[in-house]
Amino acid sequence: MTTASPTTSATAGRRTGRSGAGRRRGRFALGVAIIAVPLLLALLGPVFAGEPGPRAVSFTLGGGHWLGTDFVGRDVWRQVLHGGRPVVLTALGAGVLAYLVALPVGLAAALTHRRWLEELLMRPLDVLIAVPSLLLILLVASVFTPGGVGLALLVALVNVPDAARLVRAAATEAAARPVVEALRLQGESWWRTAFGCVGRGILRTLGADAGTRLTGVLYLVATAAFLGVGVEPDAADWAVMVDRNRTGLFVQPWAVVVPALLIVALTTGTNLLFDAALEKPAPRTPGARRGRKERRP
Repeated sequence: MTTASPTTSATAGRRTGRSGAGRRRGRFALGVAIIAVPLLLALLGPVFAGEPGPRAVSFTLGGGHWLGTDFVGRDVWRQVLHGGRPVVLTALGAGVLAYLVALPVGLAAALTHRRWLEELLMRPLDVLIAVPSLLLILLVASVFTPGGVGLALLVALVNVPDAARLVRAAATEAAARPVVEALRLQGESWWRTAFGCVGRGILRTLGADAGTRLTGVLYLVATAAFLGVGVEPDAADWAVMVDRNRTGLFVQPWAVVVPALLIVALTTGTNLLFDAALEKPAPRTPGARRGRKERRP
C-alpha cells in the first residue's frame, strides 16, 4: 500500500487552492464585465443623452440614428440612455425596502419566547404570500395609480413575506447557539443580541438570498413597467421600450433587442457577482501546510 508524500500533498493542495481562487476571480470579473454596461448606461446615460432631436419616421434605420427610431420616431439610442435609471433605482429601492421590513420582523419572530407575538408577526405574511406577486400589484394598480415610488413600494411589499420567512428560519437556527443564551443571561439589549450576534450569523444566508431576490425584483419591476404599471405609456424605460416597440420587431429589431439585453445583463451580472462574493475559498490541506513548513529555513 502506497501513501502520498508530503510534497505531493502540498502540491495538490496548492493547485486546488489556486484553481478555486482562479474560478472565483474569473466569475467576479465576468460579473463585473456583464453588469458594467447596463449600470453605466443607467447611471451616466442621461448626462450624455443631450437634447432630443426632431422626430423621424417610426421604425427606421439610419438617418443619423445609431439604433434607429422607435414606434413614435424617437431616437432609440437616446431612449436607451434615459431608460435605465428608472429600472435600476426602482429595483434597488424595492429590494432595500423589503429587507428593511423583513429583517426586524424575521428576527423578532425568531427571538421571541411569546408564541402569540410570533403568530401575530408571521400569519399576515402568510396571507400575502398566498397571492401571486404580479396579481397583487395589478390589483392595487387597478384601484390606485402608482408612480415610480408607488411601484417600488408595491414590489417591496410582495417581497417582504418571502424575505421575512427566510430571515426567521435562518435566525431561529442561529438563536439556538449558546452564545445567544449567554448574551441574554448577561442582560444584553435585544437590539445587540438580534443584530450584533444573530444578524451577523446569518449574513451569508442573506447575501445568497439578496442576489436571487434582486434578480426577481428586477424582473418584477420590468414586467410591471411592461404592463404599464408605475410608468407613462411613452416613458423612457427599458421595459416600456420592449413593450411599445415589439410591434416593429421584424422591421427595426434594435428598439426591442437592446433594452431587453440590457435587462438580462443586469440580472445575470448581479447573480454572478453575488455568487463570486459568497463562494468560500478552498480549505488548506494538511499537506499544503506541511509543505510550507518544510520550505522555511
